[in-house]
Amino acid sequence: MSTTNYSLQTYFFMNIGVFDSGLGGLSILSHIVGMMPKYNFVYLGDNARAPYGDRSQERIYEFTVQGVEFLFKHNCQIVILACNSASAFALKKIQQEWLPIHYPNRRVLGIIIPLVEHTSLLVTKSKKPVRLGLIGTRATVQSSVYEKEFAKRSPTPISLLSQSCPLLVPLIEEGWMKETPFRMILKKYLRTLKQKQVNALILGCTHYPLVKKIIAEIMGKRVSLIDPGPVVARSLKDYLSRHTEHESLLLKKGMISFFTTDTSDRTPSLASKFWGKPLSIKKITLE
Repeated sequence: MSTTNYSLQTYFFMNIGVFDSGLGGLSILSHIVGMMPKYNFVYLGDNARAPYGDRSQERIYEFTVQGVEFLFKHNCQIVILACNSASAFALKKIQQEWLPIHYPNRRVLGIIIPLVEHTSLLVTKSKKPVRLGLIGTRATVQSSVYEKEFAKRSPTPISLLSQSCPLLVPLIEEGWMKETPFRMILKKYLRTLKQKQVNALILGCTHYPLVKKIIAEIMGKRVSLIDPGPVVARSLKDYLSRHTEHESLLLKKGMISFFTTDTSDRTPSLASKFWGKPLSIKKITLE
């Protein structure tokens, strides 16, 4: 895998950027590309500093700004923060303070609000009471961002039971998904949610769709799993239909570039699991 100095790269078309703290955001991008295959995309995973879930709010903001800056320098008109931690701790400040000064004509969007709006609609339409659960990184759960957004956006009061799962991301990264210890740890994390009989569960981390089948087996058939990928893809498509001033700037040649801040022997196999097929990913350095 080659190392690229991004400051020397120049593109003359506008792309959609997707940023994550690691490779998990490829699961989001795969759904977006599946729904919008003609658009150009640039993906960046900050694997060198992943996971963000145990970082301070200040560090998450700093790293996220660097990632967004990289994508803007690759002529991205819109950047999606596929990372829940970045969406929770960096998005608002980027939108309100950083963008107006540095890139007032570009946009940065997160994945939490689309998930909240989608889930709120499901709860409103449901004829039965919905007991809602969330699993995520420690940073995402401790931020209470989902609870805050539900309180602002849901037409009906929603009670949310959240569970942090700090060991899942490193274990998934290590490829332990089929090992007995992984299932035991996952069962322990899900125990309270299952005892409280939640019947809808938000997968609040981009890594979790990779173990969606195992989660479904543990939680049972009566529990609906809310996968962020399809939700974010539909939300972005709707956003572009409503904001033609941004959509009109996007070139549609179906080109996709993949970048990461660090690689290892496991990177190709792990990336292909999130993406669904082999891909070529370049290593870069953020400044």
